[in-house]
Amino acid sequence: MAAKSIIVANWKMNPPTFRDAKRLFEASKKAAESAKSVSVVVAPPAIFLRELAASYRGTKLAFALQDGHFDHSGAHTGAISIAQGKDARAHFVIIGHAERREAGETDEDARKKVEAALREKMTPILCVGEMKRTSGGEHFEAVRAQLRGALFSAKAADIKNLIVTYEPLWTIGATTAMDPRQMHEMAIFIRKTIVDLAGDVGHTVRILYGGSIDEHNALAMLQGGDVRGFLVGRASLDAAEFKALLRSIDA
Repeated sequence: MAAKSIIVANWKMNPPTFRDAKRLFEASKKAAESAKSVSVVVAPPAIFLRELAASYRGTKLAFALQDGHFDHSGAHTGAISIAQGKDARAHFVIIGHAERREAGETDEDARKKVEAALREKMTPILCVGEMKRTSGGEHFEAVRAQLRGALFSAKAADIKNLIVTYEPLWTIGATTAMDPRQMHEMAIFIRKTIVDLAGDVGHTVRILYGGSIDEHNALAMLQGGDVRGFLVGRASLDAAEFKALLRSIDA
């Protein structure tokens, strides 16, 4: 049986109230329960995470922390630790998202967060991707540097519990995703880079795509891009659009 596709619904700083979050979650839950070959991970704002997770009794849906501090606890005003996310029933944590990197997160920060997530027996969803793409191939070096920075101390056992999301930032907010053939090329490169770091287990790493994905282009990317699923932002905030996205790849 083919492995299930993975959809990570990154709500970012949405919606504005818990009432709205509960309504969106109920719609997401129904969509997830009707999609037989798709696993859904919801990443709500941390302030909503515990209550949403506590109210859920099913098995078709899991929760992720959008970001987390690598220290277990400490004097970090306003921060939420990865350990606290786990206590709130998150099983995944997004690390190195493009918006976090733009705010100043470094590869060293990403490495510490990956290690913290693994210590907590959580699944890191490590995001990598270049700001722009040129004909010179610099984007490969940018992705290589991010992977090496975050994973240079990773062992084979760690890679088995890792998801890598490729975010080509030049597609964020665009009307179309990148060409699946380009994604396939990048997936091969990502695996090769991880093999160089951690050995043959890198061939089995789970890779997601994130960038202007919807029900119109998801299936083509899944079939031709050598990916296991998607990290979605905008499409996860509209109940009808999210349901249509899941239906488009549910086979």
